[in-house]
Amino acid sequence: MRTPVDRFRFRPYKRPAAGWGALRSVAHAWLDSRQPFKNLRAMLQINQNGGFDCPGCAWGEAPKEGRIRFCENGAKAVNWEASGVGVDRAFFANNSVRELSAQDDYWLEYQGRLTEPMYYDGEDEHYKPITWDDAFALIAAELNKLGSPDEAAFYTSGRASNEAAFLYQLFARSFGTNNLPDCSNMCHEASGVALKASVGTGKGTVTYEDFDRAEAIFVIGQNPGSNHPRMLEPLSEAVARGAQVLVFNPLRERGLERFQAPQNALQMLTDGERPLNTDYFRPALGGDMAVIRGIAKFLLQWQGEAEQIGEKGPLDLEFIREHCAGFEQYRALVEATNWDEIVAYSGLTLDELARAAEVYRRSNATIICWAMGITQHRHSVATIQEITNLQLLRGQIGRPGAGLCPVRGHSNVQGDRTMGIDDNPSADFLDALERRFAISMPREAGVNVVKAIEAMLAGNIKVFIGLGGNFAQATPDTARAHSALRNCSLTVHISTKLNRSHLVTGKRALILPCLGRTDIDMQAGGAQAVTVEDSFSMVHASFGQLKPLSPEMRSEPAIIAGIAQATLGESPVPWLNLVQDYRQIRELIADVIPGFENFNRKLEVPGGFYLQNSAGQRQWRTASGRANFAHHTLPAPLPPEVLEIIGKSGARHADLVLQTLRSHDQYNTTVYGLNDRYRGVSGNRRVLFAHRDDIRRLGFSDRQPVDIVSLWSDDVERRVQGFTLIEFDIPKGQAAAYYPEANPLVPLESYGIGSYTPTSKYIAIRLEPNTAPERIV
Repeated sequence: MRTPVDRFRFRPYKRPAAGWGALRSVAHAWLDSRQPFKNLRAMLQINQNGGFDCPGCAWGEAPKEGRIRFCENGAKAVNWEASGVGVDRAFFANNSVRELSAQDDYWLEYQGRLTEPMYYDGEDEHYKPITWDDAFALIAAELNKLGSPDEAAFYTSGRASNEAAFLYQLFARSFGTNNLPDCSNMCHEASGVALKASVGTGKGTVTYEDFDRAEAIFVIGQNPGSNHPRMLEPLSEAVARGAQVLVFNPLRERGLERFQAPQNALQMLTDGERPLNTDYFRPALGGDMAVIRGIAKFLLQWQGEAEQIGEKGPLDLEFIREHCAGFEQYRALVEATNWDEIVAYSGLTLDELARAAEVYRRSNATIICWAMGITQHRHSVATIQEITNLQLLRGQIGRPGAGLCPVRGHSNVQGDRTMGIDDNPSADFLDALERRFAISMPREAGVNVVKAIEAMLAGNIKVFIGLGGNFAQATPDTARAHSALRNCSLTVHISTKLNRSHLVTGKRALILPCLGRTDIDMQAGGAQAVTVEDSFSMVHASFGQLKPLSPEMRSEPAIIAGIAQATLGESPVPWLNLVQDYRQIRELIADVIPGFENFNRKLEVPGGFYLQNSAGQRQWRTASGRANFAHHTLPAPLPPEVLEIIGKSGARHADLVLQTLRSHDQYNTTVYGLNDRYRGVSGNRRVLFAHRDDIRRLGFSDRQPVDIVSLWSDDVERRVQGFTLIEFDIPKGQAAAYYPEANPLVPLESYGIGSYTPTSKYIAIRLEPNTAPERIV
C-alpha cells in the first residue's frame, strides 16, 4: 500500500506555463511510476508512428515531425497508467470496502494497476477474486433475467478505443437498448447538439493546419495550459507571426498568458518565454453569449453604416445568400438587443466589446475555440449557436485558417460518438447496422447520464456496466448519484485503476481489469493496434509498448466480447473470433460508418487519415440544407447580489456563483497529485478561490475553513465541508473549486437546455462556518 505525502501551501506562481516547471513535474511523475526506465522508453513512443496515442487529451498532432510529441500532462497520464505497482487479491483481502471508502480519490488511484477480476457479493466486506468465465456468466445471468433490455445501462468513458466502442454499442443494441450514456453527456454534448442544428455536423470544422493560417484565434471558456497543453505551442506561434489571439476567461490562467517551450533549447537556456495572447477579456460567468452578441451587433452596425455610403461592409453577404437560412430574423434579433443588456450580461465594457469586434472585423481567417467554460451552462447550446452565427456573418466556415473548434477532452471521446456511443442515434446509423447485421435495432431513445441516474434511483435500471471512467465521481449531485448506483442489482466496472466507483457498489459488483493505451495488446493474431479520433477528426493507430503488469488483464474489446458471447451467444457476430484480430472489427466499422471505407488500408498511411467534415466543405446536412442562423433571446446571468432561489422554505439569496474546474495535477477525475502549480496551490484540493472583498463582505478571512452549500428549489441540502478559502484574482461575485470535490453541489436537475449537460460552471452557493472535524495539514 502506497501513501502519498503532501503539505498544504499557497504561493502564487510567477513563472510561465510549461518550461522548467513542466520538466520538473514530469521527472517527479516518471520516478514515482516505480518503473522509470521502461516508462521513459514508452514516452518516446507517444504520438509517434508505430507508437501509442496519448491517453490524455484529444488535441491533435502537428504535421511536422518531432522526437518529443507529448506534453507535461500527457507524460503524467502515461506514468500514472504505466505504474509498476499492482492492486491484487492480497490488497483487497487487507482492505475492506468500508476502509477503502474512507480514503480520498488520489490515494485510491495511487495504489497502482488492477491486476485480476474481483467480485463483491454484498455480504462480505471484501472484494474476492473471480475467474473471467464466472464473471462473464454472472453478468449474462443478470442481464438475461431483466424484464426489459432497457433495465440495463452501458456507460462509456472517452478513453475507449474505436474498436472497443463499436463492439460495445453493437452489443448493447443487439441486447435491445439504446441506453448508452457516456462522458460526452457531461462535457461537450452541447457542442454536438448546437452544431448539428446549425451546420449539420457535431464536430469542429478546422484542422491542425488551420492554426498556422489563422489571422485571429478566439479562445473562449478554455484553459489549455492544464487541459490541452499541446495547444500552447500553436497559440504562441500564432502570436509570434502576428496573428491576434483573444482570450475570454473570468480567471487569469497562466496557461493563457505566458509560455516557455520545453523543446526550444534557446528559451530554456535563457529562461525566455513567449506571450500566449494579444488581448485578455474577463467576462461574467455565463456572460459569453452576451459577449458574442455584442461583437455581432457591432458588425451589423458597421455593415449598416457601410451600406449607407455604398461600401461593402464587414459581412460576407454572398456567403450568407448562397449558404445560409434565417439571416434576416437574426439581424432583427441582434438589432433589437440593447447595449445596456449586452454590457450588463457580458461583464465587459462597451470599449472592450468594440476592441474584440474590431479584431474580428479585420481578420479574414478566424478560428473560435471553446471548451467546458461554454458547454456547462444552462444556455450552452444557445451560446454555441451564437458563436456559429458570428462565424456565418463573415463566412468563416469552410475557409482555410477559419472555422469552429470545440476542444474536446478525453483522448477518444469524439471517436466514441462516431462509433455509435449515443443514447439517441440517427435513423441512418441504425439502418446501417440493420443492413450489415440483419437484426432489428432498438429505435426508442435511450438514457443519457442525467436520465440514467434518475432511472437507477427509480429502480428502472438494475444493471450498470461502465466501460472505463469513474461514474460515481464524474457525475453531478454526488449523494444521489451514489444512491443510484447502490440501488442497482449489479454494477460492473471495466477499469485500469482503483477508483471511487468500485466502492459505490450495487447489491453485487465486479471489477474487471483492462489493458491501457500503454500496454501491449497480444491476441491470437499477434500484437494488436487500436484506433482513436482526435478533435480535428484525424484517426490514428495506437500500439501499446509495455508488457502488461499481469497476465490476468484483458483488453477492452476482449472483455466486451466475453460479456457479449456469454449473454447473446454468437448473435449477431462471433464475438470471441472478432477479437483474435482487430482488423476484423475494423472491417465491420468500414461496412457501417461513412468515412471508414478501406479502414485497415487507410491506417497504413503514417499519421493516420482525416474524416472529411461536411460543414468544412460547405455542405450543410441540416433540415434546411443550409447553415442556419439560430434565434435565441439573450439570457441574463443573474449576479449573486440579486440571485434568488425560491424553495419551499422561501427565498434564499446566494453569496457567490461557483464554477468547478480542474487542477493542473489532474485529468478528468484522475488526480495525479495534490498540486495546482499555476494557481499556486500544493498539498490540498479542498480549496475555494474567491475575491478578497467577497471573503471580507461575507465575514470570513483568508485561509479560513468553510462549508459550501448550494441553492436549488428542491430544498435538498447539498453541502461540502472543510474547504479552505483562498484570496485569489477572480472577479467579484465569483468563486471556483475543484472537480470532483465540488460535484455534490451540482443539482441533478440543473442542466443545459437541449443538452442535459450539468451546469457545473454556474452554481449558486452560500458560505457557512466549517462543520467538519479540524484537519491537520
